[in-house]
Amino acid sequence: MSRKKDPQQVRSRLLESASRLAADNGLAEISLSAVAAAAGVTKGGLFHHFPNKRALISALFTALIADIDREIDDYLQQDAGGYGCFTRAYVRSGFAESDDRVTWAAITYSIKSDSELIELWDAWIAGRLARHQATDSAPALEIVRLAADGAWFQRQLSRRPESAASRELEQRLLHLTYPQDGAAA
Repeated sequence: MSRKKDPQQVRSRLLESASRLAADNGLAEISLSAVAAAAGVTKGGLFHHFPNKRALISALFTALIADIDREIDDYLQQDAGGYGCFTRAYVRSGFAESDDRVTWAAITYSIKSDSELIELWDAWIAGRLARHQATDSAPALEIVRLAADGAWFQRQLSRRPESAASRELEQRLLHLTYPQDGAAA
């Protein structure tokens, strides 16, 4: 008796395999054959879901953005709301420890030369900022988000990404997401 394969489960395995390979070897070294083999899927099965490497990498990036989106929503659920709530969630997400961070690093190093991935990121962040315009449009909050991005990038390059200084920086950035001295929200 043969069991029908669940296409969503196969797609998920392919993306997980691509993510592991990207984390281990970088995006440039991902081959469709290696992804298919790592997922236990034929190359034809991979092509059923992703017609080429470009489609696979776009889907991987989209899945990673969706994971960050869910993580930020979780942090927003824990936040009291108001001024800076999205920026606080963004900072917490950027400083969080996650298995996906290694994959993010591999993709981030490649993204600058990939206009499609840049457009996906830009669309995501623009959409989030539009949703949180009432609470997170202050220029000071943009500076905090950019500082968090820089801190994330620095931690990816560091041999010791987690340190007391890193946790202290996270706390200082979070402090800046609250109205300062009666500043307008």
